[in-house]
Amino acid sequence: MVKMNVLLAPVLPMPIPNHFIYNGILSGLNVVFFNSAFAFTLLSIVILFLQSLYLNGITIRHKLFPRNTYIATYVFIVLSSVYPQLNHFNETIFVNWLLLGAVDIMLDFSKTKQPRKLIYNTALLLSCAALFQCSFYLYFTLLFIGMVMYRPFNLGEWAVAILGYITPMYFLTSILFLFDKLYLLNHWWHIGISVTAVKTDVRLFIVTLTSLGVLFLTGVYALQKNSHLSNIYVRRDWISMFFYLMISVFAGFLTDATVTSAWLIVMPALSIVVTHAIALEKNKRFSNFIFYFSLIFLVFCLVANK
Repeated sequence: MVKMNVLLAPVLPMPIPNHFIYNGILSGLNVVFFNSAFAFTLLSIVILFLQSLYLNGITIRHKLFPRNTYIATYVFIVLSSVYPQLNHFNETIFVNWLLLGAVDIMLDFSKTKQPRKLIYNTALLLSCAALFQCSFYLYFTLLFIGMVMYRPFNLGEWAVAILGYITPMYFLTSILFLFDKLYLLNHWWHIGISVTAVKTDVRLFIVTLTSLGVLFLTGVYALQKNSHLSNIYVRRDWISMFFYLMISVFAGFLTDATVTSAWLIVMPALSIVVTHAIALEKNKRFSNFIFYFSLIFLVFCLVANK
């Protein structure tokens, strides 16, 4: 129901200048969907729904909350519906898959007997995300934080992390060389400034930003209330989540303004933080208030962005 506005007004995705990987994916899907705007939009909504389930699975698998619920799925669907443009087929959807996979693996760094395998896979996924947009190389900082927090210093593991980061760029450069298209890399090395998700009314933007700020602060408040119930491993995972959120904000800000879906990259980490406010068991009035506030916020966004 919340995605009905988008389905009733589907938009055919357009190539983004200098984003040759996304444009290549788009060209291939155009052959399959015959340039159908509805097919692209429906695919995007299905992908977002699957991402919300995967995000919820991460919170359950790593025991980020005292009990298992689908609240993280609900929150992600709400936040991804803030602007219709975030639901149209876009580049950031693919990046979020890679980032969620990397974060999921990284949280297992201290629980595995094969750390180098997980470190390599995490670095590989983060580097693949950066191939879409140069500014996403900021997520190397997240890998650095994960290595420091979850692993004792080991030069071999750091070498594996660097190797994992270099591998996608090596193969991409080789492929472009074989097809005599190395000039595309010159267009890839750029960053931009993206302040708002889309061109919208200033008052609407202020209300949206304020509401997101309220949800974030309530999530932080609830996390502090529940922190004493968590063991040291879960607390460490939450520190990683906050770094994931902060890096996502910087990456979204430095993304080219032509990527109207840039701020979708912030929604997974923000959803996990906000989920704490609704999942707070000790104060039902507080959690119910945040739930209804998020619902009113969702309805406001759906009406205001028609």
